[in-house]
Amino acid sequence: MRFLIRWGVNAVALWAAVAILPAVDYRGDWVGLLLLALIFGIVNALFRPILKFLTCPLILVTLGLFTLVINTALLIFTNWLGGMIGYSLIIAEPVFWNALLASLIISVVSVILSLILKDELEGRRPRRRR
Repeated sequence: MRFLIRWGVNAVALWAAVAILPAVDYRGDWVGLLLLALIFGIVNALFRPILKFLTCPLILVTLGLFTLVINTALLIFTNWLGGMIGYSLIIAEPVFWNALLASLIISVVSVILSLILKDELEGRRPRRRR
């Protein structure tokens, strides 16, 4: 169940980035957006911990701002992988800066939705009041 919720959070976050930024577009159907969200989740689960470990000194020196660069790189990689199967975002030039804005929106939306769905993601039942 947590996997489905996380997948839904990623899909909504990607949709929000497309809806908010005029420089990021998606012209496919909702199934393609769900596939991109799945790819995005897998890429983040596999590569984010490794990249954070390898760039730990840079993250510390920049007080955590380098994680935005990691998120941007993972979004661009996800977009490339999605393009291999026929589903990708259309990111206008300059790609890095527009992907940076998109990754920032994706991060904010993901954090907000994760806070809202905290009990479901942790597998706990909400506390009952007495």
